[in-house]
Amino acid sequence: MQAFWFEQFGPAAAVLLQGDQPTPEPAAGEVLVRMHTSAVNPSDVKKRAGAFPDLLDTGPVIPHSDGAGVIEAVGDGVSPTRLGERVFVYQAQHDRLGGTAAQWVCIESCRAPVLPDNASFEVGACIGIPIMTAHRCVTADGPVAGQWVLVTGGAGRVGYYAIQWARHFGARVVATAGNADDRALCFDLGAEVVVDHHQPGWGAQLCEQLQGQRIQRVVDVEFGANLPEVMECIATGGVIATYASTRVPEPTLPFRTLMFMDLTLRMVIVYDMPEAAKQQAIEDTQEALRADALTHRLNAILPFEQMIQAHELIEAGGTKGCVVVSLP
Repeated sequence: MQAFWFEQFGPAAAVLLQGDQPTPEPAAGEVLVRMHTSAVNPSDVKKRAGAFPDLLDTGPVIPHSDGAGVIEAVGDGVSPTRLGERVFVYQAQHDRLGGTAAQWVCIESCRAPVLPDNASFEVGACIGIPIMTAHRCVTADGPVAGQWVLVTGGAGRVGYYAIQWARHFGARVVATAGNADDRALCFDLGAEVVVDHHQPGWGAQLCEQLQGQRIQRVVDVEFGANLPEVMECIATGGVIATYASTRVPEPTLPFRTLMFMDLTLRMVIVYDMPEAAKQQAIEDTQEALRADALTHRLNAILPFEQMIQAHELIEAGGTKGCVVVSLP
Protein backbone atom coordinates (compact mmCIF):
# COMPACT_ATOMS: atom_id res chain seq x y z
CA MET A 1 0.00 0.00 0.00
CA GLN A 2 1.04 3.63 -0.47
CA ALA A 3 1.89 5.43 2.75
CA PHE A 4 3.87 8.24 4.32
CA TRP A 5 6.01 7.49 7.36
CA PHE A 6 8.97 8.80 9.33
CA GLU A 7 11.94 6.98 10.84
CA GLN A 8 13.52 9.98 12.56
CA PHE A 9 12.33 13.28 13.99
CA GLY A 10 12.65 16.56 12.16
CA PRO A 11 11.08 18.91 9.58
CA ALA A 12 8.43 17.40 7.32
CA ALA A 13 10.47 17.86 4.14
CA ALA A 14 13.46 16.15 5.72
CA VAL A 15 11.89 13.14 7.41
CA LEU A 16 8.54 12.27 5.79
CA LEU A 17 9.03 9.36 3.40
CA GLN A 18 6.59 8.18 0.72
CA GLY A 19 6.48 4.68 -0.66
CA ASP A 20 5.16 1.14 -0.23
CA GLN A 21 4.37 -0.43 3.12
CA PRO A 22 2.82 -3.85 3.82
CA THR A 23 -0.97 -3.81 3.82
CA PRO A 24 -2.04 -4.70 7.38
CA GLU A 25 -4.43 -7.51 8.28
CA PRO A 26 -7.07 -7.10 10.99
CA ALA A 27 -6.43 -8.89 14.27
CA ALA A 28 -9.22 -10.04 16.56
CA GLY A 29 -11.53 -7.15 17.36
CA GLU A 30 -10.16 -5.00 14.53
CA VAL A 31 -11.41 -3.74 11.18
CA LEU A 32 -9.44 -3.01 8.02
CA VAL A 33 -10.37 0.42 6.67
CA ARG A 34 -9.61 1.58 3.13
CA MET A 35 -8.83 5.22 3.86
CA HIS A 36 -10.26 7.94 1.63
CA THR A 37 -9.06 10.89 3.70
CA SER A 38 -6.52 11.60 6.43
CA ALA A 39 -6.45 14.74 8.61
CA VAL A 40 -3.34 16.54 9.84
CA ASN A 41 -3.66 17.93 13.37
CA PRO A 42 -1.17 19.88 15.49
CA SER A 43 -0.49 16.79 17.60
CA ASP A 44 0.58 14.92 14.45
CA VAL A 45 3.22 17.47 13.45
CA LYS A 46 4.44 17.75 17.05
CA LYS A 47 4.97 13.99 17.20
CA ARG A 48 6.88 14.06 13.91
CA ALA A 49 9.03 16.92 15.19
CA GLY A 50 10.03 14.95 18.31
CA ALA A 51 7.61 15.91 21.09
CA PHE A 52 7.63 12.28 22.26
CA PRO A 53 11.28 11.13 22.17
CA ASP A 54 10.46 7.42 22.61
CA LEU A 55 7.87 7.34 19.81
CA LEU A 56 10.22 5.66 17.31
CA ASP A 57 11.66 3.12 19.75
CA THR A 58 9.63 0.25 18.29
CA GLY A 59 9.80 1.21 14.61
CA PRO A 60 8.82 3.77 11.95
CA VAL A 61 5.57 5.66 12.40
CA ILE A 62 2.81 6.18 9.84
CA PRO A 63 1.35 9.44 11.22
CA HIS A 64 -2.13 10.87 11.83
CA SER A 65 -4.91 9.94 14.20
CA ASP A 66 -7.96 10.97 12.18
CA GLY A 67 -9.44 10.04 8.82
CA ALA A 68 -12.37 8.39 7.07
CA GLY A 69 -12.94 5.50 4.71
CA VAL A 70 -14.73 2.18 4.17
CA ILE A 71 -14.38 -1.10 6.06
CA GLU A 72 -13.04 -3.82 3.72
CA ALA A 73 -12.29 -6.67 6.15
CA VAL A 74 -12.97 -7.60 9.78
CA GLY A 75 -11.08 -9.63 12.35
CA ASP A 76 -12.40 -12.38 14.60
CA GLY A 77 -15.14 -11.18 16.89
CA VAL A 78 -16.29 -8.36 14.62
CA SER A 79 -19.63 -8.76 12.87
CA PRO A 80 -19.30 -9.24 9.09
CA THR A 81 -22.24 -6.84 8.76
CA ARG A 82 -19.65 -4.08 9.22
CA LEU A 83 -18.18 -4.83 5.79
CA GLY A 84 -18.78 -1.90 3.45
CA GLU A 85 -19.61 0.58 6.20
CA ARG A 86 -18.52 4.17 5.73
CA VAL A 87 -16.63 5.09 8.89
CA PHE A 88 -14.52 7.76 10.50
CA VAL A 89 -11.34 6.73 12.28
CA TYR A 90 -9.92 8.31 15.42
CA GLN A 91 -6.90 7.54 17.63
CA ALA A 92 -5.27 5.63 14.79
CA GLN A 93 -1.75 6.68 15.76
CA HIS A 94 -2.08 6.60 19.53
CA ASP A 95 0.00 4.01 21.40
CA ARG A 96 0.55 2.33 18.04
CA LEU A 97 2.66 2.85 14.92
CA GLY A 98 0.09 2.82 12.13
CA GLY A 99 -1.89 5.99 11.52
CA THR A 100 -4.20 7.13 8.73
CA ALA A 101 -1.56 8.50 6.33
CA ALA A 102 -1.84 5.26 4.35
CA GLN A 103 -4.25 3.56 1.98
CA TRP A 104 -5.30 1.04 4.63
CA VAL A 105 -5.32 1.01 8.42
CA CYS A 106 -6.26 -1.70 10.91
CA ILE A 107 -7.83 -0.45 14.10
CA GLU A 108 -10.10 -1.55 16.93
CA SER A 109 -13.66 -1.74 15.69
CA CYS A 110 -14.82 0.82 18.28
CA ARG A 111 -12.36 3.38 16.87
CA ALA A 112 -14.10 3.22 13.49
CA PRO A 113 -17.69 4.41 14.11
CA VAL A 114 -20.22 4.75 11.32
CA LEU A 115 -20.01 7.94 9.26
CA PRO A 116 -23.53 9.05 8.28
CA ASP A 117 -24.22 8.83 4.56
CA ASN A 118 -24.80 12.57 4.19
CA ALA A 119 -21.35 13.41 5.61
CA SER A 120 -18.39 13.46 3.22
CA PHE A 121 -15.14 11.64 3.88
CA GLU A 122 -13.53 15.07 4.20
CA VAL A 123 -15.91 15.93 7.04
CA GLY A 124 -15.30 12.50 8.55
CA ALA A 125 -11.61 13.34 8.86
CA CYS A 126 -12.49 16.34 11.06
CA ILE A 127 -14.34 14.41 13.74
CA GLY A 128 -11.70 12.72 15.88
CA ILE A 129 -9.71 15.59 17.38
CA PRO A 130 -11.57 18.82 16.45
CA ILE A 131 -15.20 17.80 16.94
CA MET A 132 -14.69 15.39 19.85
CA THR A 133 -12.39 17.80 21.71
CA ALA A 134 -14.95 20.58 21.36
CA HIS A 135 -17.73 18.27 22.54
CA ARG A 136 -15.78 17.27 25.64
CA CYS A 137 -14.88 20.86 26.52
CA VAL A 138 -18.52 21.93 26.34
CA THR A 139 -20.15 18.92 28.03
CA ALA A 140 -17.67 17.51 30.56
CA ASP A 141 -18.89 19.49 33.56
CA GLY A 142 -22.64 19.26 33.28
CA PRO A 143 -25.41 20.97 31.31
CA VAL A 144 -24.71 24.37 29.79
CA ALA A 145 -28.28 25.33 28.88
CA GLY A 146 -28.88 28.96 29.74
CA GLN A 147 -25.25 29.57 30.74
CA TRP A 148 -22.78 31.98 29.21
CA VAL A 149 -20.00 30.03 27.46
CA LEU A 150 -16.85 31.78 26.24
CA VAL A 151 -14.95 30.17 23.36
CA THR A 152 -11.49 31.65 22.84
CA GLY A 153 -10.18 31.34 19.30
CA GLY A 154 -13.70 30.74 18.10
CA ALA A 155 -12.70 30.51 14.43
CA GLY A 156 -10.06 27.81 15.03
CA ARG A 157 -10.25 24.08 14.43
CA VAL A 158 -11.75 23.27 17.83
CA GLY A 159 -13.31 26.63 18.69
CA TYR A 160 -15.38 26.57 15.51
CA TYR A 161 -17.10 23.39 16.71
CA ALA A 162 -17.20 24.46 20.37
CA ILE A 163 -19.41 27.43 19.47
CA GLN A 164 -21.74 25.09 17.62
CA TRP A 165 -21.88 22.49 20.41
CA ALA A 166 -22.50 25.15 23.04
CA ARG A 167 -25.37 26.55 21.00
CA HIS A 168 -26.63 23.03 20.28
CA PHE A 169 -26.87 22.34 24.02
CA GLY A 170 -28.68 25.60 24.78
CA ALA A 171 -25.89 27.91 25.95
CA ARG A 172 -25.47 31.58 25.15
CA VAL A 173 -22.09 32.01 23.51
CA VAL A 174 -19.44 34.71 23.43
CA ALA A 175 -16.12 34.32 21.67
CA THR A 176 -12.77 35.83 20.86
CA ALA A 177 -11.21 36.09 17.40
CA GLY A 178 -8.19 37.88 16.02
CA ASN A 179 -9.46 39.57 12.86
CA ALA A 180 -12.64 40.96 11.33
CA ASP A 181 -13.34 37.94 9.11
CA ASP A 182 -13.00 35.52 12.00
CA ARG A 183 -15.16 37.67 14.24
CA ALA A 184 -17.86 37.71 11.54
CA LEU A 185 -17.60 33.92 11.31
CA CYS A 186 -18.13 33.57 15.07
CA PHE A 187 -21.24 35.76 14.84
CA ASP A 188 -22.51 33.61 11.96
CA LEU A 189 -22.10 30.50 14.14
CA GLY A 190 -24.26 32.05 16.86
CA ALA A 191 -21.94 33.97 19.18
CA GLU A 192 -23.71 37.00 20.65
CA VAL A 193 -20.57 38.98 21.51
CA VAL A 194 -17.12 38.63 19.93
CA VAL A 195 -14.01 40.53 21.07
CA ASP A 196 -10.50 40.79 19.67
CA HIS A 197 -8.09 38.67 21.71
CA HIS A 198 -5.15 40.69 20.39
CA GLN A 199 -6.40 43.72 22.32
CA PRO A 200 -5.25 44.06 25.96
CA GLY A 201 -8.15 44.12 28.38
CA TRP A 202 -10.47 41.96 26.28
CA GLY A 203 -11.69 40.11 29.38
CA ALA A 204 -12.93 43.30 31.04
CA GLN A 205 -14.34 44.48 27.69
CA LEU A 206 -16.31 41.26 27.39
CA CYS A 207 -17.72 41.63 30.89
CA GLU A 208 -18.68 45.23 30.11
CA GLN A 209 -20.51 44.19 26.94
CA LEU A 210 -22.43 41.63 29.00
CA GLN A 211 -23.44 44.46 31.35
CA GLY A 212 -21.69 42.90 34.32
CA GLN A 213 -22.80 39.32 33.73
CA ARG A 214 -19.97 36.82 34.01
CA ILE A 215 -19.00 33.65 32.17
CA GLN A 216 -19.86 30.24 33.65
CA ARG A 217 -17.85 28.11 31.16
CA VAL A 218 -14.72 28.81 29.13
CA VAL A 219 -13.45 26.69 26.25
CA ASP A 220 -9.86 27.85 25.89
CA VAL A 221 -7.24 27.39 23.16
CA GLU A 222 -4.35 29.23 24.89
CA PHE A 223 -4.64 28.59 28.61
CA GLY A 224 -1.44 30.21 29.87
CA ALA A 225 -1.64 33.29 27.68
CA ASN A 226 -5.38 33.81 28.16
CA LEU A 227 -5.72 33.08 31.89
CA PRO A 228 -5.25 36.71 33.10
CA GLU A 229 -7.98 37.92 30.74
CA VAL A 230 -10.28 34.98 31.52
CA MET A 231 -10.01 35.82 35.23
CA GLU A 232 -11.49 39.23 34.44
CA CYS A 233 -14.74 37.77 33.15
CA ILE A 234 -15.28 34.30 34.64
CA ALA A 235 -17.89 33.78 37.36
CA THR A 236 -17.27 32.31 40.79
CA GLY A 237 -17.77 28.56 40.46
CA GLY A 238 -16.94 28.69 36.76
CA VAL A 239 -15.13 26.08 34.67
CA ILE A 240 -12.17 26.55 32.33
CA ALA A 241 -11.89 23.64 29.88
CA THR A 242 -8.64 23.93 27.96
CA TYR A 243 -7.01 21.81 25.29
CA ALA A 244 -3.82 23.76 24.53
CA SER A 245 -1.28 26.21 25.95
CA THR A 246 1.24 26.71 23.17
CA ARG A 247 2.40 30.26 23.80
CA VAL A 248 2.89 29.71 27.54
CA PRO A 249 3.47 25.96 27.82
CA GLU A 250 4.18 25.96 31.59
CA PRO A 251 1.84 28.61 33.03
CA THR A 252 2.05 29.96 36.57
CA LEU A 253 -1.30 29.66 38.33
CA PRO A 254 -2.75 32.31 40.68
CA PHE A 255 -3.70 29.57 43.12
CA ARG A 256 -5.22 31.70 45.86
CA THR A 257 -7.45 33.59 43.41
CA LEU A 258 -8.53 30.41 41.67
CA MET A 259 -9.30 28.74 44.99
CA PHE A 260 -11.33 31.61 46.42
CA MET A 261 -13.36 31.75 43.21
CA ASP A 262 -14.00 28.00 43.48
CA LEU A 263 -12.92 27.54 39.85
CA THR A 264 -12.55 24.21 38.07
CA LEU A 265 -9.72 23.61 35.58
CA ARG A 266 -10.49 20.91 33.04
CA MET A 267 -7.67 19.63 30.81
CA VAL A 268 -8.94 17.92 27.67
CA ILE A 269 -7.21 15.52 25.29
CA VAL A 270 -9.21 13.13 23.14
CA TYR A 271 -6.87 10.17 23.56
CA ASP A 272 -7.40 9.97 27.32
CA MET A 273 -11.02 11.00 27.61
CA PRO A 274 -13.13 8.42 29.48
CA GLU A 275 -14.57 5.85 27.11
CA ALA A 276 -18.10 6.89 28.08
CA ALA A 277 -17.27 10.48 27.06
CA LYS A 278 -15.88 9.29 23.73
CA GLN A 279 -18.99 7.26 23.06
CA GLN A 280 -21.29 10.15 23.94
CA ALA A 281 -19.31 12.47 21.66
CA ILE A 282 -19.60 9.94 18.83
CA GLU A 283 -23.33 9.45 19.27
CA ASP A 284 -24.04 13.19 19.49
CA THR A 285 -21.83 13.82 16.45
CA GLN A 286 -23.53 11.15 14.36
CA GLU A 287 -26.95 12.56 15.29
CA ALA A 288 -25.86 16.12 14.48
CA LEU A 289 -24.35 15.07 11.14
CA ARG A 290 -27.50 13.19 10.13
CA ALA A 291 -29.51 16.33 10.88
CA ASP A 292 -27.00 18.58 9.05
CA ALA A 293 -26.75 20.47 12.33
CA LEU A 294 -23.00 21.16 12.11
CA THR A 295 -21.14 23.31 9.62
CA HIS A 296 -17.50 22.63 8.79
CA ARG A 297 -14.44 24.71 7.99
CA LEU A 298 -12.09 22.86 5.65
CA ASN A 299 -9.04 25.05 5.22
CA ALA A 300 -7.35 22.80 2.65
CA ILE A 301 -7.95 19.49 0.91
CA LEU A 302 -4.67 18.35 -0.60
CA PRO A 303 -3.73 15.35 -2.75
CA PHE A 304 -1.72 12.55 -1.15
CA GLU A 305 1.47 13.65 -2.88
CA GLN A 306 1.31 16.98 -1.00
CA MET A 307 1.49 15.43 2.47
CA ILE A 308 4.60 17.45 3.30
CA GLN A 309 2.83 20.69 2.37
CA ALA A 310 -0.11 19.65 4.58
CA HIS A 311 2.23 19.25 7.56
CA GLU A 312 3.88 22.57 6.79
CA LEU A 313 0.49 24.31 6.66
CA ILE A 314 -0.28 23.19 10.21
CA GLU A 315 3.23 23.98 11.47
CA ALA A 316 3.17 27.48 10.02
CA GLY A 317 0.26 28.38 12.31
CA GLY A 318 -2.69 30.56 11.46
CA THR A 319 -4.54 27.66 9.81
CA LYS A 320 -8.06 28.05 11.11
CA GLY A 321 -9.89 25.14 9.54
CA CYS A 322 -9.11 21.45 9.10
CA VAL A 323 -6.33 20.29 6.77
CA VAL A 324 -7.26 17.08 4.98
CA VAL A 325 -5.29 14.87 2.61
CA SER A 326 -7.04 12.68 0.02
CA LEU A 327 -5.78 9.11 -0.34
CA PRO A 328 -5.14 7.62 -3.80
